Amino acid sequence: MIAAKDSVPPLTPEEYFAWEEQQLEKHELINGRVYAMSGGSVNHSRIAVRLTTLFANHLEGSGCETGNSDLRVKIAETNNYIYPDISVTCDDRDKTASQYITYPCLIVEVLSKSTEAYDRGRKFRMYRQNPALIDYLLVSSTSIEMDLYHKNEAGIWLIINYQAGDTIELKSINLSFLIDQVYRRLDLTLETTI
Repeated sequence: MIAAKDSVPPLTPEEYFAWEEQQLEKHELINGRVYAMSGGSVNHSRIAVRLTTLFANHLEGSGCETGNSDLRVKIAETNNYIYPDISVTCDDRDKTASQYITYPCLIVEVLSKSTEAYDRGRKFRMYRQNPALIDYLLVSSTSIEMDLYHKNEAGIWLIINYQAGDTIELKSINLSFLIDQVYRRLDLTLETTI
């Protein structure tokens, strides 16, 4: 996320949707201010595509829908709109949505040096306001590593760290997969030199 454009005055959600349609890049809306989204690396893109495909194939015919980084998520009870790398919703209230979803059960962010602190901190605090969210998966693009923030039945967020050789378990969509299949044939040394 890049700092708010100073030339853009605070916007209502309706003004934001109309304004963003005219922009070349995507922007998040937080507390009326717009923030430009930064681009990702080759590994970032490949990891996101692999996970999106994995989720979409797994959920085919289930009534759940997978969204990529073009799908906004509205933070419940606010006028904030954020673009995660991947989201999954199984909530009927999102089935008729045209510009955003509000009730994802799973959100994935592929980490980069410029966004990691935001994804782990402020962004996660906002996402947690969504009552349907069960799993928040943070995926490294520089090492074979994923951190899963999972909300248990008591509403407590647990953190599980996965590394090479581990099997990821996403209870939100009833899916288990080997972490290594997401990182296959990626040269992670390229990411650490940038």
